[in-house]
Amino acid sequence: MKYVKAFGVFWWNFIVGDDWTVAAGVALALALVWVLNDYGVNAWWLLPLAVALLTGISVWRAAGQSEEA
Repeated sequence: MKYVKAFGVFWWNFIVGDDWTVAAGVALALALVWVLNDYGVNAWWLLPLAVALLTGISVWRAAGQSEEA
């Protein structure tokens, strides 16, 4: 059973990493692109935009935390 737990922990750390909000934002963007695609909207551009914005927000927050320390 410990191998199953270790496997799950590995994937959690690999996908979520240090910032769960980025992982949740990417999942939300993927879901939004999927829904828009089902309605016939060409929304391929949404995912790169979301990743760029989420990366910028994450770096901005990390920079703000390092100044406080």
